[in-house]
Amino acid sequence: MASRQCCVLCLVAIAALSVASDRTFAQTSSPAPLQFEGKIPLGDVRGRIDHMAIDLPRRRLFVAELGNDTVGVVDLNERKVLRVIPGLKEPQGVGYVPSSDTLFVANAGDGSVPLFRGADYGAAGRIDLGDDADNVRVDIKSNQVFIGYGSGALAVIDIATNAKITDIPLKAHPESFQLAQSAGRIFANVPKAREIAVIDRTDSKQTASWPVGNDSNFSMALDESAGRVLVAFRSPARLGVFSMRDGGTVATVEACGDADDLFVDAKRHRVYLSCGDGDLDVFEMQGDRYRRVARIPTISGARTSLFVPEIDQFFVAARANAGEPAAVWIFRPRQ
Repeated sequence: MASRQCCVLCLVAIAALSVASDRTFAQTSSPAPLQFEGKIPLGDVRGRIDHMAIDLPRRRLFVAELGNDTVGVVDLNERKVLRVIPGLKEPQGVGYVPSSDTLFVANAGDGSVPLFRGADYGAAGRIDLGDDADNVRVDIKSNQVFIGYGSGALAVIDIATNAKITDIPLKAHPESFQLAQSAGRIFANVPKAREIAVIDRTDSKQTASWPVGNDSNFSMALDESAGRVLVAFRSPARLGVFSMRDGGTVATVEACGDADDLFVDAKRHRVYLSCGDGDLDVFEMQGDRYRRVARIPTISGARTSLFVPEIDQFFVAARANAGEPAAVWIFRPRQ
């Protein structure tokens, strides 16, 4: 009897190890799909860090240091902070326009969008939106910049004049939004309205609402080749994939918690998601199937990121923690 009980216990232990192995595969698989390359210290930066943008010709990364009221300018070649732009009001979004060599900074504190020259970061103008200026998107083809702000609008800025030419009204404040080049549309997460808003760029108005069932849809990315809108939800923590045509659900997958930035790596058919709980999730895309293939540890609060396919690097903004100063973590996708 004792021998039989030992066998049963062994089988239970083996089964438990098998389940644990399945659950921890993402953490222990080797090699990881994102290879860590190092950190760039940001100096005495405290509190929340928000979004990033890049000046590709100069290889400079802009980091919205919201808690410091500054934007850090990072030299990627030298891997050091080149300059700090002070005197801002809770900067959330940043966007660089190559054609005019201008940096746009969206301030949550007073709704202003100060502009800076790319050559020396001197003042180059200011656009006042009134309240909670947030995400910035640059569209070189249309010569426009789009900025989410206020209680529900996208401001459309003419790059030639650096002036607002119109507002696109929404039902509530927009979080991440993406410009679909092939379809002439904008897709915007509007959490307080519990929807994804679909906007016609020609008419500058919302034409459809896709209900999402909760108010935690913050991150968004597009996979235009597959006709997909990808959204990361915070509660419950999951990745939702929707048809770009009609908003129909394609897939739903468990994801890391406190998600804030989401990117599609079209070359490798992957999705990268950065989360404030201290993880990066990597998903593999195969048709309508989305499978998590890795969960890579970072640090608590490191929820904002930027994937730059032109230089094949993935940057994560890690806020200061006990014993760990603020830094930009650099990853490179493996083939």
